[in-house]
Amino acid sequence: MALMQQSIVRTAMAAVAVGCLAHSAMAADRGMLQRTCFTPAELAAQLSEIKPMKGIAGAQMPPPRNVTLAAPAPLPAHLRGAIRRVDLPKGRKLIALTLDLCEQPGEIAGYDGPIVDYLRATGTKATVFAGGKWLLSHSERSQQMMSDPLFEIGVHGWAHRNVRALSGSALFDEMINPLRAYAKVRNDFSARSCAAGQSGAIAAIPHHVTLHRFPYGACSPAALQAAADNGLMSIQWDVSTGDPAPSQSARAIADEMLRHTKPGSIIIAHANGRGHHTAEALPLAIPKLKAMGFEFVTVSELLAAGRPVTADTCFDSRPGDTDKYDFLYSKRPPAPGVQGYGWRPATTTSVPRGTL
Repeated sequence: MALMQQSIVRTAMAAVAVGCLAHSAMAADRGMLQRTCFTPAELAAQLSEIKPMKGIAGAQMPPPRNVTLAAPAPLPAHLRGAIRRVDLPKGRKLIALTLDLCEQPGEIAGYDGPIVDYLRATGTKATVFAGGKWLLSHSERSQQMMSDPLFEIGVHGWAHRNVRALSGSALFDEMINPLRAYAKVRNDFSARSCAAGQSGAIAAIPHHVTLHRFPYGACSPAALQAAADNGLMSIQWDVSTGDPAPSQSARAIADEMLRHTKPGSIIIAHANGRGHHTAEALPLAIPKLKAMGFEFVTVSELLAAGRPVTADTCFDSRPGDTDKYDFLYSKRPPAPGVQGYGWRPATTTSVPRGTL
């Protein structure tokens, strides 16, 4: 029996080693792709990109409706609901920094390059949740992050509409169009001449998005279920930096991170020009968190390391605190049916527990 257990352990360790090697190889491929397609000057921050701009050409771009998406795989039971953090095995101190890239109708939101530059300079991983409009209006920056092993991309609505006030085709548009935008940007990237002969690197960029975040951190039961039925994990957070408020200083943002982060935490900040003082706050908080033994990983890596802690509703720090955003959009009557390849309307069918 002891020999059998040792054999099982050796087999499991070998599988982990193979997986780590494969992941390292894919990361190297993506890094090579980035170096081939972008010069250091092109990757570097441009201060002119930070501030959101309203009423300019391209601010009302239409979604790419002609992009074909693969049929989704509904989520298993333990991944349904709003994922707030992850319970980890004792001794593991993994955390996930997330950056929202929101873009509303009638504007081109910003790209806070100093934040990205700092994360690259310090080798700090992060997951960005980009709006569909943002992905298209910042396609070059999107491709730079796609080719960067430090970053993972999730979606954040099409035009940052409150899904609590949407149903039917309106809910469909807000949730499915960012997936089409991601697919278009990825397809355009793979067609670039600099990507020729780098099929391994392109393959290392996920074909499909599996992570999303509801705009305003607000959701309805129907939206939560629709996301899960369409293979989208709804990622919330348990550490809120408060950086959309101009009055929130860099010191206050850093203190929030240092005070509330614990193993398995998901931290929310912004990098779309509305993360006020975040670029100054991260150099205050990240070195101290690393010195405390925390390791920054992507949300997917965090989920793979433990058990997601879910809620049946969406909120910032306590249930109901995002309901205040309901006044932004009026209720719309449900459409007769939600149509579109790769989209299932919410159902009441239970999904057996399983794994990704």
